[in-house]
Amino acid sequence: MIVPSSKLIFWVAAVVLPFALLGAVAPAAMLVSALFIGGMLLLAIADALGARASLAGIGVEFAPVTRLAKDREGKLEVRIRNARQLQKKLRIALAWPGEFKPANEERETILPPASEWSRLTWLCTAIKCGRYKLDAVFLEGSSPLGFWSVRKTQPLRSEIRVYPNLLTERKNLAALFLNRGAFGLHAQRLIGKGRDFEKLREYSPGDGYDEIHWKATARRGRPITKVFQIEKTQEVYVILDASRLSARKTNPDAAADCTLDRFVTAALVLGLAAEQQGDLFGLLTFTDKVDRFVRAKNGQAHYSACRDALYTLEPKIVTPDFDELGTFIRLRLRRRALLVFLTALDDPAIAENFVRNIQLIGHQHLILVNMVQPPGVAPLFSNPNVTGLDDLYQELGGHLRWQKLRALQTTLKRRGVQFSLLDNERLSAELVSKYLSVKQRQLL
Repeated sequence: MIVPSSKLIFWVAAVVLPFALLGAVAPAAMLVSALFIGGMLLLAIADALGARASLAGIGVEFAPVTRLAKDREGKLEVRIRNARQLQKKLRIALAWPGEFKPANEERETILPPASEWSRLTWLCTAIKCGRYKLDAVFLEGSSPLGFWSVRKTQPLRSEIRVYPNLLTERKNLAALFLNRGAFGLHAQRLIGKGRDFEKLREYSPGDGYDEIHWKATARRGRPITKVFQIEKTQEVYVILDASRLSARKTNPDAAADCTLDRFVTAALVLGLAAEQQGDLFGLLTFTDKVDRFVRAKNGQAHYSACRDALYTLEPKIVTPDFDELGTFIRLRLRRRALLVFLTALDDPAIAENFVRNIQLIGHQHLILVNMVQPPGVAPLFSNPNVTGLDDLYQELGGHLRWQKLRALQTTLKRRGVQFSLLDNERLSAELVSKYLSVKQRQLL
């Protein structure tokens, strides 16, 4: 595609229009005007014919896969091929997805002579996690005399993967990721004696009767005690609710992330913590059915698989089905594990369904249920900024919702399930703290 450039418009205004006006005013100068105008037109036509080869041999390549972190500036590496190795001015533009904020909508570069390949770095920031395709790149060059701009569209096969930004969360948990002891900066004493059988030994005063191995005692004719060791490798599963309530904004007054985005970030941070403690980490996401399941393992490759399973997760406007979820867990998770639920139970019907089905798995697994505290849900008189009657009624409504969640917490506690309302800004830190508490007390 060839379009006139600003240079052509300038010369038309500088040559064609004055001589056309001169020919109209002075008939004697008509021949001279026609010569100048005709010469200008011939130059423009010749330049247009030569413009066809302006972008010949020019190609642009992007990396097949580029990985970025949400809300952090990243770089797209661009390679430009100049097969003819001639100096050339090139203009490049991309059809950016709406979730990106590029530093420049388009870039201009000069390809150096005697060089086949050139490199260009494009800065951009992604505001939403997910997988995005770059299907085309738009190129613009100039004709030999610069009267015409030559444009073409080149197809691309490039993918940008935007992952959750864990930098802020890891700063809050910096001590956890320092390899100086079992639980961060200092080793902590574990409470309990463990569950894994290690060996038999002679009876010592103070050993309990429940620790005596009666068959070995009968064979040897003297008391023999069982010795247990603390489990060092346990299974931890994060179960994420991606149904309709997870689509709510964490802050209705601002363009903040939805609840599911916070769940995904917290799950990945907990996965790093489990890896640091030597546990096996797994994932399960559900809506009205079980969507994604990653069995608990460890290692960098497994963590990358968990991250790839979560970064494209989107909330669905459906009601969660805890019946199918409970059946799936009973059939697929045979070994006792720590199940960390990230869900929302402030809907009475959903909460009732959850309580009814949690008994299917509560006797086999240790369950922690976590929910982001909704805005305005707090005990009465906890907000000192009440100034009028409308604020008072709003606080009263928040208190009633908080009271229902407290009643739900009591109900779940009777079934051996721990329910917690967590602060949105400290969700990851509080979740890791609860996990470490379970590890320290040997509850699993």
